[in-house]
Amino acid sequence: MTKRSMDVKNKLESLLFISHKPLSLNELVKLLTEEKSVIEAALAELQNEYQTRAGGIEILQVEDKFQMAASGDNAELIAKFLNTEMAGDLTKPSLETLTIIAYRGPISKVELELIRGINCSMILRNLLMRGLIESKEDKVRATIVYQITFEFLKYLGLATVNELPDFEKLNRSNNLEKLLQGLVGGDAEQEIKNEVTESFSAPLTI
Repeated sequence: MTKRSMDVKNKLESLLFISHKPLSLNELVKLLTEEKSVIEAALAELQNEYQTRAGGIEILQVEDKFQMAASGDNAELIAKFLNTEMAGDLTKPSLETLTIIAYRGPISKVELELIRGINCSMILRNLLMRGLIESKEDKVRATIVYQITFEFLKYLGLATVNELPDFEKLNRSNNLEKLLQGLVGGDAEQEIKNEVTESFSAPLTI
């Protein structure tokens, strides 16, 4: 194997590990800026390595989409763990992110990170695994957006998100709209970020 092939395979493995959703072949081609044939060869080799190893992780393929997942042999153990995770305490950053999604969803990762000021990849992955949020494609904006799940609403004992405390106030925040539309900058932007963070810092009881 050439150094280039090894590099591509390593990058693919990292992307599949960090992604919370299946990645299509075209997405991988764009992300790695490599020829499609090179990506296909690297994926085939990576899949073969995981299959030969027969460990706790495998690479799933449905049509042209790929995702790293726990081995089906461990399904019962994983289900038990995820149930524990669902009931466990959330970290402060996760809780704040979940609150923003609850009040402002559907919301994109870019918008979340603009509000939070931090990378939300691992937080979103964790919330998705817990079944608290779900992702879907916004075809108008050509991006993935996040919203809370019906399961989460039922867990809170609510029928709709409108029943969340101060929903109208936080859902229709003028300052937040200005921030998301890039209408403020400098000190004013930081002040609004601080205000927004404080507004969404009140914990949801889960």
